[in-house]
This record gives sequence, C-alpha cells and structure tokens, in this order.
Amino acid sequence: MQKTKKAIVKRFKVTGTGKLMRRTPGHRHLLRKKSVQRRRRASNDKSVSPGFTKRLKTGMNI
Repeated sequence: MQKTKKAIVKRFKVTGTGKLMRRTPGHRHLLRKKSVQRRRRASNDKSVSPGFTKRLKTGMNI
C-alpha cells in the first residue's frame, strides 16, 4: 500500500464534488506594493487544472 504524501495533503483540499482546490501564491508578505485588485484575487482559492488532479489524487490516496 502506498503511503500518503503529506506535502500534497497540506497544500490541497478536496471539495465535496471531488475537485481539488489550492491557495494562490504570493499572498503572505510584501502585500503593500501589490495592488488591491491583485490582493483580492489572491485571497480566493483556485481550482487545480484537470491535468494535475489525477497525479495529485494518487499521491493523496483518494
């Protein structure tokens, strides 16, 4: 049995419908020089593209 990749589990979240969600990068520090529009977009979670979901789910043992 394959072990669960803990790095993948920490970074991605599975929704109720089975999609994977990820955080937007660049939203932790140096926010003063980023525009409000850019900060607002980065505050929302993004869905993972379909090409990566199969590999990530195998690493998560789903």
